[in-house]
Amino acid sequence: MGKILRLPPRIKVLEALGAIADGRVKILDGQRAIVNSSDYTRVYHVYFDEAKSLVYSDDNGTIFRGYVGYPIIAFLMLKGLLPFDEKIASALKGIEWRKLNEKYKKYSIVEQIVKSRAKSRGVMPWIIDRFVIQVFSELRRKTLRFDPSLKNKFT
Repeated sequence: MGKILRLPPRIKVLEALGAIADGRVKILDGQRAIVNSSDYTRVYHVYFDEAKSLVYSDDNGTIFRGYVGYPIIAFLMLKGLLPFDEKIASALKGIEWRKLNEKYKKYSIVEQIVKSRAKSRGVMPWIIDRFVIQVFSELRRKTLRFDPSLKNKFT
């Protein structure tokens, strides 16, 4: 019935907010969305079957690392199934996530850079930390299962 996805690195919650703030998440219908990467070189396909808690996304974190990727998080936020904070999202607008992740190769370093930018835009780091904890709490309750056969929903 699908492999249970692990909790993502903390930064993926922030990447999801950034994707929403940048308008990179396009909801196709109640179960499907398309998410552009921060540099617009990749397009991720997300499918969510709420009744069965089955998900699909073709982002690297979900497929190769077995955690809930940021495209899934962003879609669930927009559906109202995960917490969303407009002020934090706005503070994360325009961040070049892929460029930062590839340059520093450590999510903890990127998270500190992103928090510093958010602070300069009026959002304190502790507010971000509290929000990430809220999202993780909700993700733990969902027990999302990855189903690669759902890829067919996009062909």
